[in-house]
Amino acid sequence: MPFLALTFPAFDPVLVSIGPFAIRWYALAYIFGILLGWLYARALIRAERHWGGPAPMTVVDFDDFVLWVTLGIILGGRLGYVLFYNPAHFAANPAEIVEVWKGGMSFHGGFAGCVAAVVLFAWRRRIPILSLGDVTCAVAPIGLLLGRIANFINGELWGRPTDVAWGMAFPGGGPLPRHPSQLYEAALEGVVLFAILVLLIRGGALKRPGLITGMFAVCYGAARIICEFFREPDPQLGLLWGGLTMGMVLSIPLMGVGIGFIAVALKRPPLRQA
Repeated sequence: MPFLALTFPAFDPVLVSIGPFAIRWYALAYIFGILLGWLYARALIRAERHWGGPAPMTVVDFDDFVLWVTLGIILGGRLGYVLFYNPAHFAANPAEIVEVWKGGMSFHGGFAGCVAAVVLFAWRRRIPILSLGDVTCAVAPIGLLLGRIANFINGELWGRPTDVAWGMAFPGGGPLPRHPSQLYEAALEGVVLFAILVLLIRGGALKRPGLITGMFAVCYGAARIICEFFREPDPQLGLLWGGLTMGMVLSIPLMGVGIGFIAVALKRPPLRQA
């Protein structure tokens, strides 16, 4: 091990245990991600300057939507992990599919679950699908940031072996120092992506329905692909075609869809001119 390799801090993934019940950092990341995202979404909906007038939905609409999107994230994220990352294992052990507390969530599956929640709720409540999607995507980096930090605390999803000065030896990653790729993802998918979307919103992006959704898809996909070069591939999958990882394969079509959303949003007149 290089002299400058760092030792992974001895984090306990369980924050508090009360008898058979345990509060885990990973669960708290989901809870606080949804809570903070909900508060930020309410602020965006109330800010008429971002919409060129009253928002096409109310804060009460989004309050009711929170349960829908939470279920979409959990069900979609778990189903995506089962189908994309370990189908053989879960086919042999179907009872483990519901054991989400043991870990195993897919962003791309969770994103698909969010899309389903947005479409169904907007249709039921008769509010614009694209505008609801824009608000949802605007707040998503908050949850991504907290989720990646929780991955780091859990000592999971570590990076590939490296000789950089900040390489870290993870408990389950063997003796070699590795990239702390969870922190790279927290920075790019969380902080940087959130900053980009904030600047776009201040520039009037919410007046063009679908623009924030498209930019989120493109920027997240690019950030994920960059981070995948430093992240250790899932052992049950390894590298796929041409050295690609599953995260890269799923992010490429996501970026393509995002480009389509951006093109359509920019062709349409902004809301204040409709």
